[in-house]
Amino acid sequence: MQKAAVIMAGGGGTRFWPVSRMSSPKQLVRLTGDDVMINETIKHYDHVIGRENTFIVTNEKQAELMDKVLFDEVARDHILIEPVQRNTAPCIIYAAMTLKKLYGDAVMAVLPADHHIGNVKEYERILSLAMKTAEDTGRIVTVGIKPTFPSTGYGYIKFEDKGEEVCVLQKFVEKPDLATATGYVNSGEYLWNSGMFIWKVSVILDYFKELLPDMYSSMEKIFDDLRTDNEKSAIAGTYPGLQKISVDYGIMEKAEGVFVIPADFGWNDVGSWDSLDNVFDRDADGNIASAPAGNYRFEGCKDTVIFDTAEDKFIAAVGLNNTVIVQTKDAFLVLNKDKAQDVKKIVDALTEQGRGDLL
Repeated sequence: MQKAAVIMAGGGGTRFWPVSRMSSPKQLVRLTGDDVMINETIKHYDHVIGRENTFIVTNEKQAELMDKVLFDEVARDHILIEPVQRNTAPCIIYAAMTLKKLYGDAVMAVLPADHHIGNVKEYERILSLAMKTAEDTGRIVTVGIKPTFPSTGYGYIKFEDKGEEVCVLQKFVEKPDLATATGYVNSGEYLWNSGMFIWKVSVILDYFKELLPDMYSSMEKIFDDLRTDNEKSAIAGTYPGLQKISVDYGIMEKAEGVFVIPADFGWNDVGSWDSLDNVFDRDADGNIASAPAGNYRFEGCKDTVIFDTAEDKFIAAVGLNNTVIVQTKDAFLVLNKDKAQDVKKIVDALTEQGRGDLL
């Protein structure tokens, strides 16, 4: 059966401001590897799914930049453009309908655009197993990450462990407080929710028809327009009216017989500035620098990050602990790692002030 990857790449990455902006979000910048993050994502599955079978769902602004940075092997008409953001369920049904139009049916891997994978070989093995399981069983399959610490920033998956590699998913759990997360990790019964979903196109569309019937009906009405010159206008007329809901709430939490594969391949969702500790090499004091050699200096610092994209000023950090310093051409950010999630509040404030030049 045909295999295809669908990468969700429409987010703004607000917690990585000021490097990540709506016009150039973190998935389109070089953050954790040798290439922009979306190309790093594609490289991760090179031996499982061909680049020519990659589809990307994004918005119009980001599509323009994506056209410039994407691998040549990814067909530009495989970039599906959302006229408005409606969360992940509309994004996924748009892609699933497109694959149905092209292939009739296919095994579809839905992947985030901006995750770091440390062990690519193991990731490819797990993805291959997930796609085979989805094809052979007609079930939804997701990948759960074996937790390494009690994170309060991730959702969790409770699973039934019978000593087999493919397990039965029991329930999804929202982001917990620290005490609850600690209990989850100590129990050995929970995994981090990676946001990776694998299913046959026919299977997920049946779930949309059952659980989100209005959304399914709206998209089915424009099915014949997909992959034609009428697609853009048809999507523009339909998409804004779709329910704004995540696939987790709309389908995953209600679906029956979902499988989860517990995995450990050096996964990091690179969601905020404090997550870089698990991606970059640290010095003896736990410091990280992403800046030209000679353009920075740590003096008496511990667990501190310097991230510099402007590269036109020398940055000196003295006596800091658990701190992040970020410099871009038009903004400067200093934060305590413990408050990394609050960067979004800066973005919200700038939005209210009409500072589009910084967004």
